[in-house]
Amino acid sequence: MAHIVVLGAGRVGGTMAQDLARDFQVTVADRSVEALARFQGTGIKTREADLATRSGVVGAVADADIVVGAVPGFMGFATAKAVLEAGKTLVDISFFDEDCYELDEIAKSRDLVAIVDCGVAPGAGNIILGDTVRQWDRVDRFECLVGGLPLVRKWPYEYQAGFSPIDVIEEYTRPARYVAGGKVVTWPALSEPELVDFELLGTLESFNTDGLRSLIKSFPQIPDMKEKTLRYPGHIALMRVLRETGLFRKEPMQVKGVAVSPLDLTTALLFPMWQMKEGDVDVTVLRITVEGEQGGQPVKRIVDMVDRQDPVTGFTSMARTTGFTCTAAVRLVASGRFTRKGISPPEFIGLEAGAWDFVRHELAARNVVFRER
Repeated sequence: MAHIVVLGAGRVGGTMAQDLARDFQVTVADRSVEALARFQGTGIKTREADLATRSGVVGAVADADIVVGAVPGFMGFATAKAVLEAGKTLVDISFFDEDCYELDEIAKSRDLVAIVDCGVAPGAGNIILGDTVRQWDRVDRFECLVGGLPLVRKWPYEYQAGFSPIDVIEEYTRPARYVAGGKVVTWPALSEPELVDFELLGTLESFNTDGLRSLIKSFPQIPDMKEKTLRYPGHIALMRVLRETGLFRKEPMQVKGVAVSPLDLTTALLFPMWQMKEGDVDVTVLRITVEGEQGGQPVKRIVDMVDRQDPVTGFTSMARTTGFTCTAAVRLVASGRFTRKGISPPEFIGLEAGAWDFVRHELAARNVVFRER
């Protein structure tokens, strides 16, 4: 039985560990004793490790067959690099800012499979696009709309963080790249708001975020590609006010002779308000639209997913949709169905015949259902 080491015992890491424990020996590594204590009695082993250090990562993965990365984005690149330098196969959901292809040479030199960005979006949406590119004669347009939301809207933010809150703020500050007319265009995050209707949820607000990532390099032949984040109407305006006031700046400023990082203050105030509490239910929404040509005819593919928290397991929807996409990829690798060496963003999974069907069936078996038209 393969041994899987999950780096990070947070909400998504814990969900993946429990899912993988169905079929594998699983160890979860984290520096938080409190977080690791949640796995007592589950049959999952735990390992206390400081994943912010290279030695901590290397020690944590020493006996792993496959490593699953589930650390916050600001730690993701260094963690992935340490895993690959240790000679370990990697499937990662960390949304790090650095270019993943900077790790390609390390992975190839060690003959390693390394899948990155393998969550819901980026992740499942990329796999769907790869699957479409594989089958169609030409793809002209790709759009991904995605968001994690509380089922119940509560003033003032009408939002709760289904994953690392610091990564959420990164989405609101990092310039958004998309492709228009075959050229890469950069816009500020939170720009170009649009209203979009979804069944069961009503009207949501979309805005630009930097979610295309690897797709810009992987599919340069597609002339128009865009990713936008979804929130309840009004959230964008609040976040713009905070950003333009300077409350998302990392650089310290002097306040009555004391150096204070505005971002540190903002997170200290916001995160308790964004924290999911007992009884709260979250929803994840995804819509993928692809347009192009097949057999000389114009074609359009729309894939929708609306998922909510599991009332039985308590797994949040964001943890389910992100985590189960990743664990499906782990099973593809462990079974020898995906063997491409080097760095593989998830669209490369979709380029393999039958891979999206496998991932979709794995998700459906866990009641995460994608509907296509």
